[in-house]
Amino acid sequence: MTHRVYFLNGPNANLYGLDKHGTYGSESFASIEARCQRHAAELGLGLDFRQSNHEGVLVDWIQDARLNGDAIVINAAGLSYSSVPILDALLAFDGPIIEAHMSNIWQRESFRHQSYVSKAATGVIAGLGALGYELALTAIATLLPLSR
Repeated sequence: MTHRVYFLNGPNANLYGLDKHGTYGSESFASIEARCQRHAAELGLGLDFRQSNHEGVLVDWIQDARLNGDAIVINAAGLSYSSVPILDALLAFDGPIIEAHMSNIWQRESFRHQSYVSKAATGVIAGLGALGYELALTAIATLLPLSR
C-alpha cells in the first residue's frame, strides 16, 4: 500500500516565481508541484499537494490527514510564526511532520526565527528552495515504515 503524504502550503505560496525581490526564486508554484509529484512517485509515495491562503483550511487539511494520511510536509508560510491553531492540529497528528521553507527563515526578519510549526515538526528544512521540498519528501520516505 502506498503511503499518502499531505504536502500543505500556506499563504502566498501560489505566488512563487512571481516575487519581484526573488526571495523564493523564479520557479513557479505549478512547476514546484510537478517536481514534487515526480519525486514522490520515484519514492513510491502518494502525494496530495495543496495550497491555501486561509488558516482554517490548513487546519481542516491537517485534521483530514489524521484520518487519511501517513505524513505531512508543511510550509505554513507566514502562519508558521503566528498560528496556534495550526500547531494544535499538527500536535494531534501521529505521523512524521517535516516543516519546509523555501527561504532560510533564520536569515530573514527576526519575527520569522520562531516557528510554531517547528514545535510539532519531526524536522525542518529551510533555505534550499524547491530542492528543500524534494528533500522533505525524501526524509518522509525514510521515516515511514515500509508497509502501513
